[in-house]
Amino acid sequence: MSSATVETRTGHQNAIGWLWRHFRAFRRTRPFWGGLLAMIAGVPILYFPYAHLALGSVTIAMSTTAGAGSLLIGILMIILGITGWFQPAVRVFAGIATILLTLVSIPMSNLAGFGMALLPGLIGGGLLVSWAPLPEPEAAAENAVAENAVAESVAAEEPAAAEAPTAKLPAQAVPGEQAATADPGEAR
Repeated sequence: MSSATVETRTGHQNAIGWLWRHFRAFRRTRPFWGGLLAMIAGVPILYFPYAHLALGSVTIAMSTTAGAGSLLIGILMIILGITGWFQPAVRVFAGIATILLTLVSIPMSNLAGFGMALLPGLIGGGLLVSWAPLPEPEAAAENAVAENAVAESVAAEEPAAAEAPTAKLPAQAVPGEQAATADPGEAR
């Protein structure tokens, strides 16, 4: 039994319980983790080209000509993660675009944010592409009833088919019947 099929408890619960139940329902009905990882991957791509890192008294500026490309890639990855959350129907497009943007960010923006965006971007894009909604409980129950009816009808037909074979092989024939069933052209 997976956690997606567990029934929720009813009754009086506090506001945190109510919020947690709604968040759980939100998380289970969309590619939550893929969108979250896509958004996390966009942050280092956005940050490092514009950051001024200080090592002691030395300030290192990462500003390059790739700053505009990094800005565009980072913002698009965050938007694709949000799109995966709120428009699950376009999850395949969002996942493929996230994977492509992650791969483009390797040469474009400081080796994909010094590698910090590479794994979350690729894994998040894969999760967006591979996510599928759970079947509706009514549809699953109808399918189970239909499958049971088919299985019962097949089980009922099997003994009848085993009792009466449709054709006899020559090795199964009785010796007296071979002469009657022999081909008239062979008797000459």
